[in-house]
Amino acid sequence: MSLFGSLTAAISGLTAQSRALGDISDNVANSQTVGYKRVDTSFESYVTQSNAEMNAPGAVVARPDYTNSVQGTIQQVDGAPLSLAISGQGYFSVAMAKGAQNGTSVFDERQFFTRAGDVSVDKNGYLVNSSGYYLQGWPADGAGNPDRTVLAPIRTNQQVFNPVATSEIDIGANLPPAATTTPVIQSKIYDALGNLHTVNLTFTKTAENAWTLSINAPDATPSTTLGTVALGFNSSNTGSIPAGTLSRMSGATGSVTLPGSTATGDPAAITFSADFGQGAQSVTLNLGQFNVAQGLTQYANSTSEVEVRNNAQNGVPLGAYSGLSIGDNGDVTVNYDNGQSRVIARIPLVAFSDPDKLQRLDGQAFMRTPESGEARVTDIASNGVGKLVTGSVESSNVDIASEFTKLIVAQRAYSANTKVVTTSDEMLQDTINMRR
Repeated sequence: MSLFGSLTAAISGLTAQSRALGDISDNVANSQTVGYKRVDTSFESYVTQSNAEMNAPGAVVARPDYTNSVQGTIQQVDGAPLSLAISGQGYFSVAMAKGAQNGTSVFDERQFFTRAGDVSVDKNGYLVNSSGYYLQGWPADGAGNPDRTVLAPIRTNQQVFNPVATSEIDIGANLPPAATTTPVIQSKIYDALGNLHTVNLTFTKTAENAWTLSINAPDATPSTTLGTVALGFNSSNTGSIPAGTLSRMSGATGSVTLPGSTATGDPAAITFSADFGQGAQSVTLNLGQFNVAQGLTQYANSTSEVEVRNNAQNGVPLGAYSGLSIGDNGDVTVNYDNGQSRVIARIPLVAFSDPDKLQRLDGQAFMRTPESGEARVTDIASNGVGKLVTGSVESSNVDIASEFTKLIVAQRAYSANTKVVTTSDEMLQDTINMRR
């Protein structure tokens, strides 16, 4: 009977609008949740009988319409440099802890994914978002190259950066030909334990365009001169060789070793060794190139004093942990207070053929389903996964104004269905009352 059909159809409409109201309330409640993807509602009709002569009342079913592929607004977060947002269709690969064993976290073997990048470092050094999911990445070797065969939770440590003994000193300076004093350049040098020492480079003019370089380290053993070398400079322009450039080295003494060649353009580099208590430490002193106006030169100046343009060395002292940073390419870098840094991992992004078919979980997380397609782990800014925006998070893609509009429509549709139920009930009652 069509009256019963009308009543059944109206009741199904009430149920469908109730589900739509549930989706709207969920969206409104999560309008400020980082990485949340709203759920829209689509309605599907069911037909019991429909032809040219008759259409019997059917029913309606409300189904969720997921918007996992709809980008939320990217917002910069002050004071949270580790926060991450994805501009594109990719996802972060994350892990879920399921306990601890011997003081070490044990993780669920299943794969999880999220867009919530409000990441910080927990007490154990792991990168974790606000929902408790652990950010995963490719571990990096000592040279910072990622191992793409392994995907594991990223964990930092606050170990020290071992000191690096100085092996090279670069000098860029001009020796005035009319010098009235003996110029001395002091260079710093680190030994194998990270202790800082001073090396004195004393330049003594011996003749026109000729100097003697004496190398001395006061706290070396023994604290005598480590060696000397005679230097010669071009007195005039000769073809393409300019005057005032270093042309020759000779007469090395002590631990000083001369370069193998003094041809134009060859490195003007000598080596010497010093013992600061950890054995002989070999150091290369780079003075530029032969017959090229760089490094050590001899030109007139107004002060008749040595002019130092560059005085650098490659050693570093012991370094303590000073912070963590994440680059636009996903490199996770540990920084130390000695100016050094070390890349420990690289964050990849994951792409799916149909992200709207992912299974939703608590904490803005997802799992792969057969309908979503395989999880393709790839480098940032490749294969359509999008770019990484550091210091920012992706907001919920919920539009409050739109949700309120849908709320009004759902309310009116629900009220209309109640009217149909009431009317159908009254008509059935009238039908029953026909028999006196």
